[in-house]
Amino acid sequence: MIRERVHAALPGLPMLLVLLAVDLSSVYGIVVSARDDVPGLLLGSVLAIVVASVLLAGLFVVNPNEAKVLQLFGHYVGSVKQPGLRWANPFYTKKRISQRVRNFESSHLKVNDNEGNPIEIAAVVVWKVVDTAEAVFEVDDYNNYVKVQTEAALRNLATSYPYDAHDDAHISLRGHTGAVAEHLKTEIQDRLTRAGVEVMEARISHLAYAPEIAHAMLQRQQAGAIIAARQRIVEGAVGMVEMALELLSRRDIVTLDNERKAAMVSNLLVVLCGERSTQPVINTGTIYQ
Repeated sequence: MIRERVHAALPGLPMLLVLLAVDLSSVYGIVVSARDDVPGLLLGSVLAIVVASVLLAGLFVVNPNEAKVLQLFGHYVGSVKQPGLRWANPFYTKKRISQRVRNFESSHLKVNDNEGNPIEIAAVVVWKVVDTAEAVFEVDDYNNYVKVQTEAALRNLATSYPYDAHDDAHISLRGHTGAVAEHLKTEIQDRLTRAGVEVMEARISHLAYAPEIAHAMLQRQQAGAIIAARQRIVEGAVGMVEMALELLSRRDIVTLDNERKAAMVSNLLVVLCGERSTQPVINTGTIYQ
């Protein structure tokens, strides 16, 4: 595995000034040799111009958050990351690698969740290149590699969890976005480490049941919500009835036998759990008539 190593390229501005001075001096030498007929000076001046022109090809610019990967006849020399005008061997090939933060949104993938339900899922990944040597030499195209491996990790994530859970004890894609996003980030990072890429953030951007089962699953969710609401209502009603009986007994307002307690409980549960408002019935006799 090829690891990145920083190459200390020379400052470009001093080298540019020196080479321009050499070119000017060589031109002046050519003029003098032509005037005074000095063949040696002419040959030296022409040779100096040729050498300076070749050395000028070694100048290159490194932008902020960018690196240049240097190679000499197929051999990796190093990476230049210091921004500005730099100079290196003119025979080096220089490949530009951006180290800016990028984001990638996958296409909507149709997969089955942990329970076998077909769902549509997509993700957004924020990433950047941290090792330029691995990005260039370990994979063929690191941009395409990020795309393919992200979608593979997303498919694997979708099969690991159900779309929705019936309780908070189980992690679901819809109900535990933080845990799912962390799992997705780890899954993608494990796949992209070889390409010299760091995953900064990964999260699900689209999540829905597949169209062919969306209506049925919506009815299922509605039924589950109704059951959960009814359960909460019944628990609250029972608590209120228990509190009412306890307060009546503690304050000695009225003494009820078991039969009348049962009737009171029944009436209170009807009032508290009914979907519609109840109509009161006034008993003008005793409670035993």
